Amino acid sequence: MILIAVAHTAVFARLAPWSSWLAGDLRNRAADSDSVATFWALPGGFVVVLVLLGLLVARAGRQGQRVPGYVGWVILAWAALAVSLIGPSGFLLAVIPAGLLIAANITAGRHPRGPS
Repeated sequence: MILIAVAHTAVFARLAPWSSWLAGDLRNRAADSDSVATFWALPGGFVVVLVLLGLLVARAGRQGQRVPGYVGWVILAWAALAVSLIGPSGFLLAVIPAGLLIAANITAGRHPRGPS
């Protein structure tokens, strides 16, 4: 998830009109539709949340904790909805962390941890 967010930022950060954003174009509605779309693709979108979620999942894994199964299913549903709305895109990559989280949950259910 962290890799997806970083890659997404790397692709769109070059397109961002940072100076006009900092000058207030988003606040005063002077920004054009491309500028607004780029804003929602970067700091206004899922990038920050996806990094935080990736960090939380990595931390849970390092501590031997399980992430609830619904996390993977919700990520999968979110990506499927996005792909159905906009077609094939980077949202297809969400299948990877979603599938890993779902598989980890199913595997953990088959092999429950006993008391340590």
